[in-house]
Amino acid sequence: MKKTGASGGPSASELISQRIVDLGGWRGETLARMRKLIQEADPDVVEEWKWMGTPVWSHDGIICTGESYKEVVKLTFIKGASLMDPGKLFNSSLEGNARRAIDIREGEQVDAAAFKMLIRQAIALNSEGKAKPSKAKPAVKAKTATKAKPVAKAKPVAKAKPSKAKPVAKAKPSKAKPVAKAKPSKKAKA
Repeated sequence: MKKTGASGGPSASELISQRIVDLGGWRGETLARMRKLIQEADPDVVEEWKWMGTPVWSHDGIICTGESYKEVVKLTFIKGASLMDPGKLFNSSLEGNARRAIDIREGEQVDAAAFKMLIRQAIALNSEGKAKPSKAKPAVKAKTATKAKPVAKAKPVAKAKPSKAKPVAKAKPSKAKPVAKAKPSKKAKA
């Protein structure tokens, strides 16, 4: 598991551990249990401490946050609306377009396998959006383009006025006599 934190101060993982201790009781136990499931689902998860004291778990983007309230421990999945939830774990923030949350009350247990599946789905969704640069080098370097001079703005064109000229009369058929066909000369036959 990767850890991030402010330089010189405690790491994010240390701050999350301290939060668990400070909460104590069922809230501390619940947050510790959910943290362990996140780490089991993704050993490379990054723990972060954001927004003035919120535990955050990331992998190619935020997976979820872990907030603690008097009545619930809330795990909010940033892209939860895009995840399949066959275990029906999401029970909060259901009206949003992006987020979904799991509110865990005292004495409630979360299906560990279903929760780990949500974590893995969130990671996969984060990873889909992260394009990996190609390591292949181009065979021939392209020539650099010359800089084009800026083009002056075009002035608006005045609207065309209708013509006052009279329409052209239709052509009349010609009264000329048709040309007679040329007769072959007698010399050419010889």
